[in-house]
Amino acid sequence: MILIDPPTWPGHGKYWSHLVSDHSLEELHAFAARLGAPAKGFERDHYDIPAAWYEKAVALGAEPVASRELVARLTAAGLRRRKSAHPAP
Repeated sequence: MILIDPPTWPGHGKYWSHLVSDHSLEELHAFAARLGAPAKGFERDHYDIPAAWYEKAVALGAEPVASRELVARLTAAGLRRRKSAHPAP
């Protein structure tokens, strides 16, 4: 299932949502392509989606969920990829 949280994350003068799959990264990439999300919007385990695209993502079938639920379901699916605490030099 594709999940999207509310566009409450500020950055670059906009608000953003996170788009994830609780099934597979392949499912996520296919949905993002249908949505028209650029590959550069993918970060480790999610796509950053501008607020203006939120309704389109929901119309295409993304399930709106709270941010905590999104992270919980991503983690339960084994797809959560955290930022490294010690990035490579």
